[in-house]
Amino acid sequence: MAEKLNVELREDFGKGASRRLRAESRVPAVLYGHGQDPIHLSLPGHDTALAARNPNALLELSLPDGAKHLALIKEIQRHPLKRTLNHLDLIIVRKGEKVEVEIPVVLTGEPVAPSAAFVDLQTLTLLVDALNVPEQVEIDVEGTEDGFQVFAGDVTLPEGSELVSDVELLVASVALPRIEEEPEDAESEEAAGGAAEESAEESSEQE
Repeated sequence: MAEKLNVELREDFGKGASRRLRAESRVPAVLYGHGQDPIHLSLPGHDTALAARNPNALLELSLPDGAKHLALIKEIQRHPLKRTLNHLDLIIVRKGEKVEVEIPVVLTGEPVAPSAAFVDLQTLTLLVDALNVPEQVEIDVEGTEDGFQVFAGDVTLPEGSELVSDVELLVASVALPRIEEEPEDAESEEAAGGAAEESAEESSEQE
């Protein structure tokens, strides 16, 4: 279901204008696609932030002139420290259209202990129905053991999706945790340091 947002047209541009918008709890954005000239928008900050928690959220944008557009979030720019929304790029989509999107990879289940599961590829590029974008791609690692691997071509995709990523990309794996061992040189240095301290203490006692 599309997230509905009432948006305003933006007439002032540049960094200063964008800062003023954000100070008013609004988010600057650009809407483009289907051969239309880019439309510069001002979005409601709180509602947009909630929608943007899903990076592939479908938005229904209502403009002041009564026009409506369905759009997907193409790119999100965030403040480097606060992680608040700085700017959005939105792309117009239509019913029956296919779009390429990056879908997060999520592991379900637990491997056999002491093995651990790892996500080697955070997202998969899929071709999907623009009005039915899956939130995630799930890979079941329940009961798997050390050496288990899943490549892009092995992943069970959400219904109606097509894989765009290279089929040979490693997506997930199961392995035994690595145990970090201290280098022998470090142990030798510690031993040497301890011997030096003992020698110094003995000399001090003799004095």
